[in-house]
Amino acid sequence: MSGAAPLWTVLLVPGLVVALGYGAASGTAVLRARAAGTNPAAGLTAPVRESARLLVQRRRTIAGADTLLWRLGGALIPVAAVLAALVIPLGPVAVSDLSIGVVWFNAMEVVIWAALWMLGWGANSAWGLVGGYRFLVQGLSYELPHMFALTSAALGAGSLRVSDIVGAQDQVWFAVLMPVAFAVYLLSATAMAFWGPFGTPVGGDVAGGPAAELSGVDRLVFRAGRYMLLAVVAAMAVPLFLGGGAGPLLPAWAWSLVKTAVVLGLLVWLGQRLPSVRMDRFAEVAWVVLIPLTLLQALVVSVYVLMR
Repeated sequence: MSGAAPLWTVLLVPGLVVALGYGAASGTAVLRARAAGTNPAAGLTAPVRESARLLVQRRRTIAGADTLLWRLGGALIPVAAVLAALVIPLGPVAVSDLSIGVVWFNAMEVVIWAALWMLGWGANSAWGLVGGYRFLVQGLSYELPHMFALTSAALGAGSLRVSDIVGAQDQVWFAVLMPVAFAVYLLSATAMAFWGPFGTPVGGDVAGGPAAELSGVDRLVFRAGRYMLLAVVAAMAVPLFLGGGAGPLLPAWAWSLVKTAVVLGLLVWLGQRLPSVRMDRFAEVAWVVLIPLTLLQALVVSVYVLMR
């Protein structure tokens, strides 16, 4: 895989992230419509209608708010999603095939942490502050299992370059070779996107947490960034554990998109089916169960690589 990406990929990747995010938003709307007993087809255009509503809505101002932190926090979420997508290959090509691509992707989590905290702190709102603290607790709980899951994939390939990880799966996908790491990655990636059962940082009991005071275009950017982030973490599962663009008949880029759509659809569906998880319970499970499991998985992969 070449490290130099053609210009069209640089222009295409943000568009794909937005399109996949729209798919996640419309899929969520369809599932909610079905659960409410209304016409599911209306959910396909729900993101467009909601976007139009928010675009004409007046932006809220709050006395005592740190406007710079508040606005910047919401804007950083879609930016972090696009930056994380730069190392994800679309078939044989990535925008930036960094030698430390896995580290780069993991580093974008730090940006998400900062963004949610800035958003909650800057709004000068009790609900935003509580939501920001919830996300920090959630982040401290998922980050180590997430990092060890990424490390297992890198160990299997002997490289931090995402394209090398794809190349190492020419015989068997890492989802088969290291199922624990794959499952933990999906779990922690969902928490990274504060989605579904891990949506308590922006839960209704705290009026939306960091998003409690957002309105107008600010709320639109925040929601779009959340769906884009969910799409990106789903897309990263493909080169890490599902063989990248490998597959019969279709070109590699098509297989990458198909696999991404399947993983994203699974995350969206699970997000509507599973109940919310309390942060104290999640922290306990992460430290007592997930971290030992991922460490054991990394050890098994290391032994496998040495024997091979």
